[in-house]
Amino acid sequence: MRVTVKLFAAARAIVGQGEVSIELKEGSTVGDLMEHFFTRHPELKGIAGSLLLAVNREFAERSVNLQEGDEVGVMPPVSGGTDA
Repeated sequence: MRVTVKLFAAARAIVGQGEVSIELKEGSTVGDLMEHFFTRHPELKGIAGSLLLAVNREFAERSVNLQEGDEVGVMPPVSGGTDA
């Protein structure tokens, strides 16, 4: 099955692209997808504990099963801004 992965901020900088299409075996989870990325981009594992993950724009745990055509968002935590 094919899924689209959208990477933001530091994750995008590490991978070198903002969007990647990945072929996974049926029954793969978000965790399986992330292991795929960690193998190809080991430096991404350094921020793994703080990544927010979403499937089809809904926050998701690594145990969520993926389906053909899903869109997975990989977002590092956001900080900064100003007090209003």
